[in-house]
Amino acid sequence: MQFENQLKLWLENATEDADLIAELRSVENDENQVIDRFFKELEFGTGGLRGVIGAGCNRMNIYTVAKATQGLAEYIAETSKNGSVAIAYDSRIKSDLFAKTAAGVFAANGIKVYIYKELMPTPMLSYAVRALKCDAGVVVTASHNPSKYNGYKVYGPDGCQLTLEASEIVLSHIEKTDIFTGVKKVDFDEAVNSGMINFIDESVISSYLDCVQSRSINSGILSEIDLKVVYTPLNGTGNKPVRAILDRVGIKNVTVVKSQELPDGNFHTAPFPNPEIRQAFEEALKVAAEVKPDILLATDPDCDRVGIAVLKDGEYHLMSGNEVGAMLLDYILKERKAKGTLPENPVAVKTIVTSDICTKIAENYNCEIRNVLTGFKFIGEQIGMLEADGEEDRYVFGFEESYGYLAGGYVRDKDAVVASMLICEMAAYYKKQGTNLLDIMNSLYEKYGYFMHTQLNFTCEGVTGMQKIASTMKAFRETPPESIGSLKVVGIADYEKSVETDLANGKTTEIKLPKSNVISFYLEGGNSAIVRPSGTEPKIKVYVTAVGNTKCDATEIGNKIADDMNEKMN
Repeated sequence: MQFENQLKLWLENATEDADLIAELRSVENDENQVIDRFFKELEFGTGGLRGVIGAGCNRMNIYTVAKATQGLAEYIAETSKNGSVAIAYDSRIKSDLFAKTAAGVFAANGIKVYIYKELMPTPMLSYAVRALKCDAGVVVTASHNPSKYNGYKVYGPDGCQLTLEASEIVLSHIEKTDIFTGVKKVDFDEAVNSGMINFIDESVISSYLDCVQSRSINSGILSEIDLKVVYTPLNGTGNKPVRAILDRVGIKNVTVVKSQELPDGNFHTAPFPNPEIRQAFEEALKVAAEVKPDILLATDPDCDRVGIAVLKDGEYHLMSGNEVGAMLLDYILKERKAKGTLPENPVAVKTIVTSDICTKIAENYNCEIRNVLTGFKFIGEQIGMLEADGEEDRYVFGFEESYGYLAGGYVRDKDAVVASMLICEMAAYYKKQGTNLLDIMNSLYEKYGYFMHTQLNFTCEGVTGMQKIASTMKAFRETPPESIGSLKVVGIADYEKSVETDLANGKTTEIKLPKSNVISFYLEGGNSAIVRPSGTEPKIKVYVTAVGNTKCDATEIGNKIADDMNEKMN
């Protein structure tokens, strides 16, 4: 067996977690299973680690976490004399164990640790990094992935996920570290007693909630309107902070979905705990049938994304991330302008795969729109740039199509706590006017055109999956399609080559964004298809945009583009 030496090494050394030895014993005679665990090391990318929980160098376990932490600790030691780091974790299987493992490695390397006493949302980790003036941050989470996954996201001192350059330096340290003999460790409890590990004080949590509450625009409306809400944290970290902020701003009529209220890394009632999909709302819809709320909220396990369903004509309709982002942008700009709190030159930031209806909305309020690569850290970087120029107040909103939103620069990652508050406030504002969010979205479509969006996901797991992703992206670059869905390709933007080409005249323009493995195909009529491998999952994603005068027109165009891309991918 090709990987029998690695298997033997792990059987001899991975003794601190009995689950790992038992797993290896159960598969040691299955070559394919062994290969899958050892054919590569779990990749440390710009977001950190993410993978299936289990034994082997291609799995999330205490050894891969400790090795990554050793590399990060060495990076921190190079950049700071008295380094410190903040740590948070979610409700996933072994999240607390991985967090404590990381804390012990940092402490053994002389780096002071601040760790939350209990599970906390990802945005609260970003907040803690800056509030406590730490050199880095780590949150143990796999966001909205199924229960077999966990991950390890790394943040810089600015509260953003680690930069490309910093990630490469950390990776160079990780690659030089032996997973069993090269990691410094100290017992967690011993490090707590010595003062190297400290629990984050309640005052940090309270000040975070103060910052969230400060982003309210029409808080008074919530005492006038009885907004009825059903909320599910999907067995994750949102339960306490989301309920706390809704209570603070006066939303008292909140029913929490009991089956998904408490932490549960197995996600028994929502095997795909992703508020982007209807299945995640099934339990909430059962509760809604009895409670009849105005709105349903669902936050993912690490509470950085939120999805909603809105009641209209006796049915609950799920709204997309693009739609919620568009409505929030319009609401924030409109109401801040009316109240005289909108800055003179407002800035909103969105990702390149997020709806361009937002560009039209921003133009209506003379708001600058900045487009960045996919990944909320690039939105956070824009906030940092404004802050460095003394213009942080110009930032009004950041958002991405995958249900991530942020109002305010107090954190540098998407925040479902502030988004939940603003969504409820917005719903109450429009309820007072005798309308609802579905009607508001339709009015935006009528004003700016129908922008319909479809996301296609092509799963590519294992060795063959990695090869499939590479060959697919290579083929699109070397032999780009002349048309997609019977629509002519009029332009191509290759973000890896940093070149945008107008196919009508052959003119090229430099793309002034970090290089990324993304290709955009611009089609006639303002339509498009964007192709990119996921940065966190073994998938290729295709983002289809269809533009029409009516919903029917846009849907028909979108279906043709999607059908053609499905054929091209298979």
